[in-house]
Amino acid sequence: MDAITIVGGGIAGLALAATLDPGRFHVTVHERRNTLPAVETSLAMWPEAQKALDTVGILPAIRAAGSGFDAMALRDVSGKAWLRAEVAGVIGVSRADLLRLLDSAVPESVTRVFGAVTSLPDSGLLVGADGVHSTVRRSRWGSRSAERLSPYLALRGIIDEPVPEDTGGEYWGRGELFGIAPASRQRTYWYASYRSDLGPGGFDIAAALELTRRRFSGKAPGISRVLAGATPDGTLAQRIWTVPALGSYARAGAVLVGDAAHGMTPNLGRGACEALVDSATLAQLLNSRPLPQALAAYNKRRLLRSQALRVASSAMTRLVLAESTQPLRDGILGLAGRFSRTA
Repeated sequence: MDAITIVGGGIAGLALAATLDPGRFHVTVHERRNTLPAVETSLAMWPEAQKALDTVGILPAIRAAGSGFDAMALRDVSGKAWLRAEVAGVIGVSRADLLRLLDSAVPESVTRVFGAVTSLPDSGLLVGADGVHSTVRRSRWGSRSAERLSPYLALRGIIDEPVPEDTGGEYWGRGELFGIAPASRQRTYWYASYRSDLGPGGFDIAAALELTRRRFSGKAPGISRVLAGATPDGTLAQRIWTVPALGSYARAGAVLVGDAAHGMTPNLGRGACEALVDSATLAQLLNSRPLPQALAAYNKRRLLRSQALRVASSAMTRLVLAESTQPLRDGILGLAGRFSRTA
């Protein structure tokens, strides 16, 4: 059997390991930790990602564990809604549940190795599923592919309260973003982002959370209520890193999936979805074609689409976190909202 070494046992790595043909490949997954995330966050599974989850065989379980989205409001930071849009067919699921279900779908024939990767294999296919700080990408694609630090801080968490009435959606302010969405019927997922010099590592989560409370103080009541329920133990704080444009996701003996290939800002909410689609696509091609043709086809199917999303996400970040142009942006959104209500 051909050997495939997957570096990274997160969403992309587990989805790939779960869908590769165990009769054709000997698969080894390297993962730094043997635990689920300590802090819960929520992910939106768009229809394309749901198709990938169906390929893995866990879509019914994801539907049972997750919650549906009905509509999404776009608001200013006072809480006034500019626009409301239906969000049909999207499932919200916790990252921990998604990882647990993906892990359960991995065949027993897959070899698991936990701990830091000390050396990369020279034979077989090497898959970089190790995120935006990918060791595989830096090793095989060189220093120009190194991750880049953005000026933005992102905080996320889940509180044990339902979404307050008429507060769900995204709030856009002057250089700041706050989001409120259902994590389940009785729990609320929240996220915030703004420019910050904190980090890039070694965060004091309590200090970052207190900074966020001060940043959004006096704004929409829904924001204050959610932040009042947030705790340091239930909050994840990170600086946002991105991956530069790559001309190819495949090189001789190596291929990239997920954030290792196209790590982007989170404003489109597509990072986890695209990781799942990457892995399902790559597995289907490897299972059915010789290696060189499979890698070439994977590159053709996934490169342009995921790079377009990376660029679009970056543009969305500039729009959402606008500072000098924020009044113009808000005026345009206000007009768009009035036109949509009278149309």
